[in-house]
Amino acid sequence: MLKDLQLMPGALQPIAMLLQQTSASSLQQRIAMALQPTILSQLPTAMDLQPMIMLLHKVRGLLPTVLTLKPSARALLPIVMDLNQSTSWLQPTAWGQRPTVLGKVKNSNLMIEDQSYKMSPKAKRAKQNLASEDKENEAMDYSVPIFTGRYVISGITDTEEERIKESAAYVARRNLFATGEGVSVSKVAKSVSEEEHHEKKSRKVAVRESAERVALKKTLEDTQAFHKKLNQDKLLHPPEFVIKPRSHTIWEKQNVKFHCTVAGWPAPRVTWYKNNVPIDVQAHPGKYTIENRYGLHSLEISTCDFDDIAQYRASAMNVKGEISAYASLVVKRYKGEIDTSYLHAGTFSMPLSLGVTPHGFASRFEIKFIDKFEVTFGREGETMSLGCTVVISPDIKRFKPVIEWYRNGVLITPSKWVQMHWTGERASLTLTHANKEDEGLYTLRVVMGEYYEEYSGYVFVRDADAEIPGAPGAPLDVQCLDANKDYVIVSWKQPAVDGGNPILGYFIDRCEVGTTHWTQCNETPVKFARFPVTGLIEGRSYIFRVRAVNRAGVSLPSRVSEAVAALDPADRARLRSHPSAPWTGQIIVTEEEPAEGVIPGPPTDLQVIEATKNYVVLSWKPPGQRGHEGIMYFVEKCIAGTEDWQRVNTEIPVKSPRFAVFDLSEGKSYCFRVRCCNSAGIGEPSEATEATVVDDKLDIPKPPGRIMPTRNTDTSVVVTWTEPPDAKELVGYYIESSVVGSGHWEPCNNNPVKGTRFICHGLINGEKYIFRVRAVNAAGLSEFSQDSEPIEVQAAIGGGLLHAAPSPPYDITVLESVRDSMVLGWKQPKATGGTEITGYYVNYREVIGGVPGKWREANIKAISERAYRIENLKENMVYQFQVAAANLAGVGTPSLPSKPFKCEEWTIAVPGPPHDVTYTEVRKDSLVLLWKEPVYTGRSPIAGYYIDMKETEAKEEHWRSVNEKPLQKKFLKIAGLTEGVSYVFRVRATNQAGVGRPSDITDPVVAETRPGTKEVVVNVDDDGVISLNFECDQMSPNSKFVWSKNYEPIEDDSRLDIDSKGGKSKAVFKNLGEDDLGIYSCVVTDTDGVSSGYTIDEEGRHTLSSKHASIPLASELAVEILEKGEVRFWLQAEKLSGNAKANFVFNDKEIFNGEKYKMKVDQRTGLVEMIMDKLEDKDEGTYTFQLQDGKATNQSSLVLIGDVFKKLRDEAEFQRKEWHRKQGPHFVDQLGWEVTDDCNVMLKCKVANIKKETHIVWYKDDREIMVDEEHDFKDGVCTLLISEFSKKDTGIYEVILKDDRGKDVSELKLTDTAFADLMNEVCRRIALSATDLKIQSTAEGIRLYSFVTYYVEDLRVGWVHNDTQIRFTDRVKTGVTGEQIWLQINEPTPQDKGKYTMELFDGKTGHKKTVDLSGQDTKVNYARFFSDRARVLGGLPDVVTIQEGKALNLSCTVWGDPTPEVSWLKNEKSFVSDANCILKFEAGKNVSFTISAVSTHDSGKYSLVVKNKYGTETSDVTVIVITVSGQTDTAKHTVSISGQSQNNITVPKKKKATTMSKPQQEKEKKDIKPHVDEVIATEETSDSKEIPRVEKEKNTENNQQTAKKTHGKAAAARTVP
Repeated sequence: MLKDLQLMPGALQPIAMLLQQTSASSLQQRIAMALQPTILSQLPTAMDLQPMIMLLHKVRGLLPTVLTLKPSARALLPIVMDLNQSTSWLQPTAWGQRPTVLGKVKNSNLMIEDQSYKMSPKAKRAKQNLASEDKENEAMDYSVPIFTGRYVISGITDTEEERIKESAAYVARRNLFATGEGVSVSKVAKSVSEEEHHEKKSRKVAVRESAERVALKKTLEDTQAFHKKLNQDKLLHPPEFVIKPRSHTIWEKQNVKFHCTVAGWPAPRVTWYKNNVPIDVQAHPGKYTIENRYGLHSLEISTCDFDDIAQYRASAMNVKGEISAYASLVVKRYKGEIDTSYLHAGTFSMPLSLGVTPHGFASRFEIKFIDKFEVTFGREGETMSLGCTVVISPDIKRFKPVIEWYRNGVLITPSKWVQMHWTGERASLTLTHANKEDEGLYTLRVVMGEYYEEYSGYVFVRDADAEIPGAPGAPLDVQCLDANKDYVIVSWKQPAVDGGNPILGYFIDRCEVGTTHWTQCNETPVKFARFPVTGLIEGRSYIFRVRAVNRAGVSLPSRVSEAVAALDPADRARLRSHPSAPWTGQIIVTEEEPAEGVIPGPPTDLQVIEATKNYVVLSWKPPGQRGHEGIMYFVEKCIAGTEDWQRVNTEIPVKSPRFAVFDLSEGKSYCFRVRCCNSAGIGEPSEATEATVVDDKLDIPKPPGRIMPTRNTDTSVVVTWTEPPDAKELVGYYIESSVVGSGHWEPCNNNPVKGTRFICHGLINGEKYIFRVRAVNAAGLSEFSQDSEPIEVQAAIGGGLLHAAPSPPYDITVLESVRDSMVLGWKQPKATGGTEITGYYVNYREVIGGVPGKWREANIKAISERAYRIENLKENMVYQFQVAAANLAGVGTPSLPSKPFKCEEWTIAVPGPPHDVTYTEVRKDSLVLLWKEPVYTGRSPIAGYYIDMKETEAKEEHWRSVNEKPLQKKFLKIAGLTEGVSYVFRVRATNQAGVGRPSDITDPVVAETRPGTKEVVVNVDDDGVISLNFECDQMSPNSKFVWSKNYEPIEDDSRLDIDSKGGKSKAVFKNLGEDDLGIYSCVVTDTDGVSSGYTIDEEGRHTLSSKHASIPLASELAVEILEKGEVRFWLQAEKLSGNAKANFVFNDKEIFNGEKYKMKVDQRTGLVEMIMDKLEDKDEGTYTFQLQDGKATNQSSLVLIGDVFKKLRDEAEFQRKEWHRKQGPHFVDQLGWEVTDDCNVMLKCKVANIKKETHIVWYKDDREIMVDEEHDFKDGVCTLLISEFSKKDTGIYEVILKDDRGKDVSELKLTDTAFADLMNEVCRRIALSATDLKIQSTAEGIRLYSFVTYYVEDLRVGWVHNDTQIRFTDRVKTGVTGEQIWLQINEPTPQDKGKYTMELFDGKTGHKKTVDLSGQDTKVNYARFFSDRARVLGGLPDVVTIQEGKALNLSCTVWGDPTPEVSWLKNEKSFVSDANCILKFEAGKNVSFTISAVSTHDSGKYSLVVKNKYGTETSDVTVIVITVSGQTDTAKHTVSISGQSQNNITVPKKKKATTMSKPQQEKEKKDIKPHVDEVIATEETSDSKEIPRVEKEKNTENNQQTAKKTHGKAAAARTVP
């Protein structure tokens, strides 16, 4: 070990000798002289001595032995080890010949990082060295013990100077170990002069040490500069996490890395903990990696497993304090993978049900489908059902299959649209309300452990019949994207059926969750299949639907979208991670009140994320400076090139960092910017966007090409096509078919399909069809492709009577050319005709002067390869070629003529192009490329191949090489592909001269794993026989399994037996050895590329060869609770012989069958079980079942400790109590409630095990409820009816069942939230029971009313008039009388006409009842209550003052249909005509009041009352007669209503709605002057047919007076001289 440390003898001895011979004054000088040959060449300082100290600390953690120092060197150590203050770092005992050991470091500058680590508190004496007695007085070595344990580093430093010292120590320590010279151990003390003479340095050593000193000095300067930048204020700072570690969720066997950044001064030391236990890197080599780079700390965990699931803590500490940050790690496993090692790991965290699933050798199960569903056709709105009977053998009682349904490869979950059922034999799936979204390929997967079988069938859903003839089909697949506080983007797919007219656009509707009111979001139809919906209310949830429109009308609405909440994405994520109360359809968002207003800064990262002809969508990030309160935004726009900024949202700011700008001019360029605002003000604008042209950025795709139909079955055809060029964001394709000559096209699919292949079902056998395809993206549907060639619907070869010849080969190229021959290559036909191709025929012709000659046959016998040499050609002659393929049906159509090729000798040195480039085993992220070597190899042998690839639509410059070095083999698995992307490939050969020209590119291939794809599975049976198994469910009658090794045909069958039956093939190894290593591939011919491969390497061979030594288990050891609380442990082997036996072990001790344990081994089924009567605390531990069957053995363990054991014990105890409870009367369903149709509340529960003597008692709040009749329990349901439920019924209800066998109790709390929920339901039922609004005419006016079952105060009632909430006054009142809810309108006016709505709110939802009083109702003309009711049109004056003896004549006009009845009142008493007062009513409208000579007895209040069946009205006038003495009679002159002169006084008056109050009358009296000779009353009135206009004001006396003063001219009195 001394050699490993490179410690030279004599390094420490000179220092020790000098310290013994010198005084303190010359210490440094003498140390320098002693160290000069080894380390320093100038006066040493404390910094120079520090490396030596650090070395001792370093080596004591690395050496397994002790480092010894001479006794003469001991005097130096106490001084050297403490650079700042005296210390007891070394506590020497008995300074003499005995060695002394080093003790604990107490200096703060030399602290160990982990304070929990403790060394010996005192210096301990080392053991006496074994030596002879005559050597006792000789000098002995000084022993320094080396402690093994944690890595010891330098401690925390307090000052800048100490930081520099520490850095210098590191550099010096590094140089010391690198040079090979340094401290060493010497056993013999020598004199100073002898050492100086011995340690003289050479010039080379001196130069090297000088260079090291320069480097050390530069390192110190750099370190000082670096630390100065880190701590510019030169103050101490506590640790602070700038970036905290983030939690991770990863897959098993992946690596994970935690990062954090820590600030502080001095630089904090970071320690990592796992579940509060420090992580020891040395204890787990390779598992953990801890790094620190310039303040960025990291912890990397390699190959994570379930043991790594924990909480990790990063602790940062310096002299100012300590701080911690936490992060969690969750490790997931792919479905179906169970690592049995975790069952022995000391904890059991897997669900107990895992034990009942057959894992391991599950391929022994055979799953068959009978009574299968076929291709199914349905229509929107119908109920569709798919079903299949499943037979699984062997049938093991405890093994239950997992039934899964997939649509287009996506797992289906139960919902309101889809229901699934499994009876134990038959699996079914029901579409309760079929929609076009449900169309697709449905796959039933039956899983037994790791093995599964599938069956698939296609479901077609056609459009429902349109309500309007010619209207388009409904859109589909409505989704909500990018939801925010008040904004969401709605997307959908266009329908396949346009109704015969082009679709003009789409309407988007929204509905708030919990209501049924749909609101249209756009006024004009939009063509783009995405639309931003703004104006949402934060916290509320919405659903959306879309309707298509064409010239004929609007389509049916689409299926509604999933509900989306208008929330900030961060709030939505927080709600998902911390769910709260049950969903009510509305989320209430609260914000904290800001402490102090801060004007927000400008938003950042403003950009245009979408632009169409109709709108532009902006996106930005909130500003960093925004205070503590929420912020909102104003969006501004201007035409590009100007600074005329206009605010877009002038009224209401937006809350979301998204906004859609509408009303832009198409074709113009705009710039946009955003401002933030809050209560403190509006901030500065953001940077403006680049100029954006208002136009669709996404173009409608071009039509697809090369439509190729091929036969499939008697009723279906396979249609293929090529993707349109420059297509972007394709949603899919629609395919249409038409019978030849009919001109009528029918859609083959109603849900866009992805890919370029589709099977069109439902065709008529024997008919000829043509097909066309159109592409779909958000911008719209492309034009239709060209029609395909006609094809007759017949089964393909093997399935019908007619055969099809293959399509033409293509891409003919020259592989080699010599003077008189050429080698051609070509690609296989697209369509093989349903069977394999038997050969090819080649024709050629001469081309002279550009004029082609006659075709000649190149071969008479068909050739099987796709390369052929044509001989006997003319040198320098130009030729054209064509190739035709042949199969059992005959020779197909020849290919198009190739381009002209010249027959001449190739003399190039590089090789020709490889040929026959194909691909196989296509998956979503990889494929295997195969090729054949060039025919022309050049001037030297082929040295290898290069493979190039690019995306199909990419340009030529985007070709990139897959491999950097040439490949020797002629195949390559290309990984790293992107799913769904189309690629093309080519191959180039190389030799010594260089790289030749590339092969023809392959056909485009999409990286995808098609539904139903299966892989080669390896199996080892009980006899150790190893086989490769492959299955295919897409075979045609002529399909074959073709196995290959390293993609070459298997010719040697001595090592492999291949057996193929039906859709399964097995390759069995006779004796798996090193010669069998390689890649095994299986290809199924006459399919759409079905293939798979499996690699057997040395490690895999060893694993397979050792598998048969153990008993295969169908399931590992599992535990379950039986009905009576018993605990059952069990496992199942795949197969056991009659000699198999089992041992049962608990905590390493074997247990036996007895009173506590009941054990059983069933060799027939392989089931091994043990049943415990009761699980007690002492039963916590590990249970192991050991199996032995001949030489084969196996065991499985189950760990039940800690929380797992407690949970199992509690569950067993609960099950035991439940069993005992069920022995007597008990509740099956606990007490609950429901609201009846009569709006009463019924409490109900379901009971069982009842007999005649069983009693039931009801309690409320611990008080018994007396029930009139006993329950007979015939239906097993107990009920308690509560009529007219209200607040008085709140409380805790309890029901007790009891008889001689025992009793059971069920409780229901109807308080707080539970009571509120029940009252909401009661109110909802009451609101639903409300009758339609009815109208009743009363003496006071009109009454609107509705009846409910009964009324409760929790039901809130509101009235709305013409969408305005009614404010109740003395004239307009509302109330409840019994079960009648009414609204009373006294003395209605024309302004009371309109639409009245009664709103009943049950706490969650509003219910409305409406009646129209505008006269629009054709059944009841409610307007007559206003137009035909009795009224006074020409009103009377309020007050008439007249002299005694004068004549008084009052007249007015009345109206009503039927003619009203007229009566008069005087001082509220009936008043009739007499000799003094004449009352007249003429022509049904003219009313007059005449007194020939008034007297004081005539003073009083007179009221004109008019009445008919539609209403009553009263007009009042006050007559005041005064006595005037000494006055002579004056001429009388009156003006009637019509303006004619009369000889008496006529005082017309406008109508009055209510009587005048007494204070008003007295006020009028005070205003009358005593000497009035003449009274003239005038009024301007309109036509008698015109309805007077009355403003809607409060019905108060002041308002009535104001109305009188502002209507026409009021009655006036003036004095006549």
